[in-house]
Amino acid sequence: MERVYNFSAGPSMLPEPVLRKAQQEMLGYGKSGMSVMEMSHRSSHFQEIIDETEKLLRELMKIPDNYKVLFLQGGASSQFAMIPMNLFRNSKKADFVITGLWAKKAYQEASRYGKTNIVASSADTTFNYIPELDPSKFDPEADYFYITTNNTIYGTRFTTLPDTGNVPLVADMSSNILSQEYDVSKFGLIFAGAQKNMGPAGLTVVIIRQDLIGHAMDITPTMFNYKIHADEGSMYNTPPTYSIYICKLVLEWLKELGGISVMEKINIEKAKILYDFLDESSMFKGTVVKKDRSLMNIPFICPTEELNAKFIKEATAKGFVNLKGHRTVGGMRASIYNAMPVEGVQKLVEFMKQFEVENK
Repeated sequence: MERVYNFSAGPSMLPEPVLRKAQQEMLGYGKSGMSVMEMSHRSSHFQEIIDETEKLLRELMKIPDNYKVLFLQGGASSQFAMIPMNLFRNSKKADFVITGLWAKKAYQEASRYGKTNIVASSADTTFNYIPELDPSKFDPEADYFYITTNNTIYGTRFTTLPDTGNVPLVADMSSNILSQEYDVSKFGLIFAGAQKNMGPAGLTVVIIRQDLIGHAMDITPTMFNYKIHADEGSMYNTPPTYSIYICKLVLEWLKELGGISVMEKINIEKAKILYDFLDESSMFKGTVVKKDRSLMNIPFICPTEELNAKFIKEATAKGFVNLKGHRTVGGMRASIYNAMPVEGVQKLVEFMKQFEVENK
């Protein structure tokens, strides 16, 4: 069966070498005589898998020794509650930059546990830009400062991180982790759902500075306490074993490719191919302010809803799938995560050029 070019925002495509390796090891991992899906999380075989996954992630992201790496469940959305429950330790106040639906949901959830302040928002134009930040509006007493580094739905990203001083910077990196280089030491906490750039759905990775662990609110459920998971090596309960295994294969693939710096250059190249076409096209238009354009998620529209629908239908028939945009933006969205090859973007643009000629 011929594989399609999957532009889904998530769960998204995985590197083909990863899928082939998983296929080879489906019935038996190493010398275990069983699939990873059948394997006890308490076994030495799985301990090797999770240890190697953490080692690879630390190496690729250059994670300092004073940070813990946690492999959790509950999706990135669970972090909207876990973060305030664990980080509201002094003032019980937090600053938020609202750049999309997920930042808004994180803000709303945190508001249940403390005082939340919106430093800036781009809701006025359906989140098609990253707002300029005024440091005078930052609360120096805040327990944390929250951003979403890349906005999956709206196709924007922070190109410059805010300087929050002694206030821990917390970042939802669900849709651009591993896609570009970041200095982890600039963050107090980074989290990401795996199903875009790290592996299949079911795994959420948290990278947290150790001094932020151990201060959970009394009402915090045991499963929502970072200290429990840190002390137990992400083994307090049964972790998402197979998702962690696939994450390990993805990290091995990324390392063999040359690491995040090489991946970032490829991602810049892919995005440029599509953005250059959108900027020149008389039919297709990007929806994001240029300076804030994402490398991962590229929304675009045609002049009419009828053309949007026709394009999506014909693109699907040609093997370019999951291009329909989010309902709040409309039009189309091409998610070109790490696993999307340059060839996939090139062929999409070729089809877009053809569609434009045929539908003048």
